Amino acid sequence: MGQRVLVLNASYEPLQIVSTRRAVVLLLQEKAELVEAAAQRLRAQGFSLDVPVVIRLVRYIRIPRRLRLPCSRRGVLTRDRETCQYCGIQPGRTQLTVDHVMPRSRGGLTTWDNVVTACRECNHRKGGRTPEEANMLLMSKPRQPQYVAFALLGELERHDVWRKYAYSID
Repeated sequence: MGQRVLVLNASYEPLQIVSTRRAVVLLLQEKAELVEAAAQRLRAQGFSLDVPVVIRLVRYIRIPRRLRLPCSRRGVLTRDRETCQYCGIQPGRTQLTVDHVMPRSRGGLTTWDNVVTACRECNHRKGGRTPEEANMLLMSKPRQPQYVAFALLGELERHDVWRKYAYSID
């Protein structure tokens, strides 16, 4: 039972990832319902259950809409889906940088609404200027992520079945 299970809120919003054991307990306690299952089944004497992959809580859990997630390189790359916000390329995490929209040299802070993912070429081209001064357009306005599932976004996109629950964070 080493598999992990995605837990959705009653609204189908991703909440967390739990062990198969925890998911089975939630199902047996009727606190959750099965949304998607693996091909295998769990068997006990006189009892059989589909192995859960995605479950949904029966009751809605209220979650804070504004999380105070720290602004980090990893978080910015995840928020921007590892895509240069100036030219749109996806060269891979190691080839990307974090660019300050308002340069630090001019008082720009490292905050969610002032940093974006940029490829090295675009970051170098922009230099110590604002995007407007460099005549470069941003693909999207940077802002702090708005929901809990942001913390799970990378994992959701790596699992084929979970990917459809990783809806846009915009």
